[in-house]
Amino acid sequence: MNKVIVSTQNPYIKSLLKLKEKSRERKTSGLFLIEGIREISLAIKGNYFIDTLLFCPELFSETQTKELANSQTNIIEISKDVYQKLAYRETTEGLIAVTKTKEFTLKNLEFKTKNPLILVAEAPEKPGNIGALLRTADAANVDAVIIANPKTDLYNPNIIRSSVGCVFTNQIATGSTKEIIQFLKENNFFIYCAALQASVSYHTQDYTKPTAIVVGTEATGLSTEWLNNSSQNIIIPMQGEIDSMNVSVAAGILIFEAKRQRNFK
Repeated sequence: MNKVIVSTQNPYIKSLLKLKEKSRERKTSGLFLIEGIREISLAIKGNYFIDTLLFCPELFSETQTKELANSQTNIIEISKDVYQKLAYRETTEGLIAVTKTKEFTLKNLEFKTKNPLILVAEAPEKPGNIGALLRTADAANVDAVIIANPKTDLYNPNIIRSSVGCVFTNQIATGSTKEIIQFLKENNFFIYCAALQASVSYHTQDYTKPTAIVVGTEATGLSTEWLNNSSQNIIIPMQGEIDSMNVSVAAGILIFEAKRQRNFK
């Protein structure tokens, strides 16, 4: 028989609320929350360990919950009040997973091809932009996404939501700009920095070799450290009145040009 929790004042539920709201709690506990069947299914596909599944029987069936669980997963039935307290979105299906975090380290990156294509984003802050970058990377099936000098916890509910679970399907690493540049050089990547200075049009370059496409924020662009270590700066020619576009849109244009050259293999 499943454990049942009906009170929002339950100590365990209070601890889950802290996971939902506080990056520090996620970091110290090594746990985070995932909401919704699609996102949880992608996390399972991405080999995330599901510690506990909480389901609201008025919205999601016990049978479906058990189908997602493994032998080590705890299953807890919760009331609608408890679910609504824990839920980040209003339209999810009544299922929440308590999940173990992974370490996003450079040393854990594994490339299955001799000519990997990776996306590097320096210091992105807005969860919506990070989620969009991860969706773009997933759509192009890039070999990895690396976040330099991360400003936001990647298990932030906003990132999980805006990435539609692609935070679980991409191979991700984080590190300082210095560490990442060293990693790229040690692995013989050509570093293409999206920048206005000393740049050439993006479509003139060859992205069929080991390639890192590096983007910065719309407000400040890339740091001098990246520009000093760039193999070539690239630019998307603008034909309107402004000189920049949303970082995820720019990344999509650059990545899919690389994929076009690689014949979408």
